[in-house]
Amino acid sequence: MARKFKELESRMSADAVTASDRIYSQLKQTMALEELRDALRMTQQELARALHVDQSAVSKLEHRTDMYVSTLRRCIAAMGGELEIRAVFPQGTVRIDQFERAAAED
Repeated sequence: MARKFKELESRMSADAVTASDRIYSQLKQTMALEELRDALRMTQQELARALHVDQSAVSKLEHRTDMYVSTLRRCIAAMGGELEIRAVFPQGTVRIDQFERAAAED
């Protein structure tokens, strides 16, 4: 028999709930393209229409491990977002904007 999450959570210690919430927050901040599209409740067909490609092209795109920044920017824009590229160092985070400048020149 399936149980509701709230019921299971009510049996957890406060520390366990806090740890679970922290892990959930981290997972929300890191997603593959397919997971992001799913989280936005968008189908591959809908994304394909927005990108003016076939659904099979979206499937291939979602499974790539390497792609052009411009391709990723178009995909994110078609989902309603904006791509930002950041470099993270122990001293801090730096936003890399050269790709934004290149896109603006097109």
